[in-house]
Amino acid sequence: MTDNNEPDDDEFEDFDVSEEYPTLMQVARFANLIEKTNWFSRIGEKLEPKTISAARNYLEALGFPESYPAEVPDWQDAITCLETNDWNSPAWEVEEQLAASLITNTLEFIEEDVLEVALTNITGKAAEAITKAVEGASIKWGVEDEELLRAAIGQAVQACYQAALVIAAGEEENHPFALKFQLYENGHWPLGIAGNTLNIF
Repeated sequence: MTDNNEPDDDEFEDFDVSEEYPTLMQVARFANLIEKTNWFSRIGEKLEPKTISAARNYLEALGFPESYPAEVPDWQDAITCLETNDWNSPAWEVEEQLAASLITNTLEFIEEDVLEVALTNITGKAAEAITKAVEGASIKWGVEDEELLRAAIGQAVQACYQAALVIAAGEEENHPFALKFQLYENGHWPLGIAGNTLNIF
């Protein structure tokens, strides 16, 4: 049952987002960027200087300046990296705290139900675009590992959600989540931080 006080998708589209919630207009524009991003187009390729720079900026902003980006050359190595990831690592915990902080800050000027609709819209569009890209990459590379492909989709969609939170909160482009999204924009897949290494496929 739907609460009559909560806006559905049609109601969300009807009111003037730019006037009521300026940052959500930016989030709507971000949805278009997601659809135009060349997801996973450079996986397995040598890391370009701009990707290395974005990775280092991300690590420093996240609070791990001593860490460094490392190139992951193929899908088998990517599987190994994912299997050894510690999802309760300090880096994971920092990202969880950052997301919680962004939500708290955003709810100071955007109602919770309105923010939820905007973020749901982002994750829905992201899932559609990213799934197509991952399916294309799997055919190109001959990869049939469903668990691996789901991991690729899930992590990329999460990066979109995190970046959308940054925009909704009105944060700067040097926020860790914005810098992390740049790695995906460059066509790579940041697999996660293990020890002092950010593995990038």
